[in-house]
Amino acid sequence: MKLPGVPPSPVPSPCIQVCIMDEATGWCEGCWRTLDEIAGWGSASEAIKIKVWEKIILRQYSGE
Repeated sequence: MKLPGVPPSPVPSPCIQVCIMDEATGWCEGCWRTLDEIAGWGSASEAIKIKVWEKIILRQYSGE
């Protein structure tokens, strides 16, 4: 499923230079990624990057 707001290829990084990890969720408060997602971004395929963006959007919509 393609969610609205997922960026086109090439997939840009969601980083906005606000690098604060939320201990409760395990997500960065700036980009909504986990440490594993952040660490793997540079070597991730475009397909994986899109999946990370989809997770980010779901996290934002879920309000968790």
